[in-house]
Amino acid sequence: MLRFELEATDPGSKARAGRIATDHGVIDTPIFMPVGTVGSVKAVHQYELVDDVDAKIILGNTYHLYLRPGTDVLRKAGGLHRFMGWERPILTDSGGYQVFSLAENRKITEEGARFKSHIDGSYHMFTPEGVMDIQRSIGADVVMAFDECPPWPCDERYVEESMHLTHRWLERCISRFDETPSLYGYEQSLFGIVQGGTVSRLRKESAEFVASKNLSGNAIGGLSVGEPAELMYEMTDLVTDILPADRPRYLMGVGTPENILNSIALGVDMFDCVMPTRNGRNGMLFTTEGIINIKNRRWADDFSPIDPAGISRVDFQYSKAYLRHLFVADEFLGRQIASVHNLAFYLWLVREARRHIVQGDFVEWKNEILPVISRRL
Repeated sequence: MLRFELEATDPGSKARAGRIATDHGVIDTPIFMPVGTVGSVKAVHQYELVDDVDAKIILGNTYHLYLRPGTDVLRKAGGLHRFMGWERPILTDSGGYQVFSLAENRKITEEGARFKSHIDGSYHMFTPEGVMDIQRSIGADVVMAFDECPPWPCDERYVEESMHLTHRWLERCISRFDETPSLYGYEQSLFGIVQGGTVSRLRKESAEFVASKNLSGNAIGGLSVGEPAELMYEMTDLVTDILPADRPRYLMGVGTPENILNSIALGVDMFDCVMPTRNGRNGMLFTTEGIINIKNRRWADDFSPIDPAGISRVDFQYSKAYLRHLFVADEFLGRQIASVHNLAFYLWLVREARRHIVQGDFVEWKNEILPVISRRL
């Protein structure tokens, strides 16, 4: 099963450097996971994820992979790794967030969540047991428990009821996971998810409950859903004080480079977000000098590298002027180059964070670099 080794802690914060070992490879933390929702990171080849981005783990989504290609195809293929030609680790979200996003087309009961497919309007039922079975078929190295993600803002009573439902579902997930085997000759590990909205007492209660289950790792869910960043940091800080230090901590769906660095300082190890690829496809680039809208006229005759730091092969291979030309001409290659660069930037950022945690000067480095990479150029 998944093994986690804590290697260093920063003296000025709760930041930590660790190492996660899975049957598909070792992951140095802190780590960012590119989102490969349907078995594909949008606009990026698998070889680019390895050669240009050096992604150590990617994320797939249970909801989307269940709808297509479906578990029958994935089983026949030998699991998602073989199906998509990816030999490194994979984590699958349970689909809870996608069901949450279908608020107008789903009904939640004690049994599970009944929802309407966004593809063809057909109705489906997700239960904790069923979601474990689906993720067994997908074959991810890390499997997430099925949870309910309450919206923000939300009535405190609803948040509390939702949290207890998530806890009951977690117990059912654990039972089902423990009684079913891995299918493809390697081990899978289950992570629980802390809920509780932005209510401190509920977050504390949920963190204590999830920690008591002694799972391979633990996630913080239900944040980055519209609440102010200060509240997200407050809840994260509270929860990381409770979750066990000898297990990886995963803050789900977060976020901007600033969010990631500030959350690393609060003791988080793992992150995922669609922002680098989604923003890249729209012409926004994160660089070591600041944020660029490559569509702006000012880059039309700028023949300097995309990023002078050269964090990816594409940074020296193409100029800002060429990349802008591709966007103006509506060439898909522009979206691909921008997506590869942004993912490489995110992975570079967490590698640098790790290096400074080991050196013991993470806070000083974070405070220096944040104003630079957050400014608009």
